[in-house]
Amino acid sequence: MIARTEFNALKVSLVVFSIALGGTVGTASAFDPQAGVTRESGPFDLFKFGFSAYKKGRKDEAVEAYRYAAEKGHTGSRWALANMYQTGDGVAEDDLEAFKIYSEIAQQGVEPGSEDTGYFVNALMSLANYYRRGIPQSPVNVDLSSARQLYFQAASTFGVAEAQFQLARMILAGEGGSADVQQAKKWLNRARKKGHAGAMGVFGSVIFEEGQRVRGLAFMTAALDQCAPKDRPWLQDLQEQAFSLSNEDDRRVAISLAQQMHTGTAAE
Repeated sequence: MIARTEFNALKVSLVVFSIALGGTVGTASAFDPQAGVTRESGPFDLFKFGFSAYKKGRKDEAVEAYRYAAEKGHTGSRWALANMYQTGDGVAEDDLEAFKIYSEIAQQGVEPGSEDTGYFVNALMSLANYYRRGIPQSPVNVDLSSARQLYFQAASTFGVAEAQFQLARMILAGEGGSADVQQAKKWLNRARKKGHAGAMGVFGSVIFEEGQRVRGLAFMTAALDQCAPKDRPWLQDLQEQAFSLSNEDDRRVAISLAQQMHTGTAAE
């Protein structure tokens, strides 16, 4: 399926190329003559050189190589530079510059199954995040409708669990469009089946409120057991609130069901 293939491409790209990028901005340094790479080299050779140079600690050469490759249209190098500006890693932090580069990647599009798919989808997600909060002191204002559309594209075309989760949260809150609990549940269900703990917790909270108290509490408990540390505080708040509203029998059954969910033995 296209969604699974492209989602795996996204993961591979981000795992392989999400290294700490850095460097100094200023007069371009000369490439290592031994490497056989110059500013006139092809974009992929420049990208490979930049990647290798950074790992060896030659950050100035890495930045220079990425810039030349990006100027020649290399998507991976554009993505790397956008991340540098977004995080202030090796360059002055500049969200507007990152936004512009991510926009270029998104406007360029991608062929289904292309090796650039991961970069393209990451650009969609980054743009959605920027539109969701805006960039202070810049022309990029909060635009919830655009954010929701970008999450929808990443969620539907590429099957990205995080996009499905963020889209569901916007739909639940009526951000950027009408609220629709059933549509939100659909996206949460897709994301939680891919192991997204946040989606599992919110899905559990929604069905708990709908009256499926044991199953909802079980999902929230399972999510709390599986989540990343950064998500634990808000998921714990959800689970504890539901736990306090449940009787002892429901709690006991929910905990047992959550354990089955964790081991994969529970029925969907």
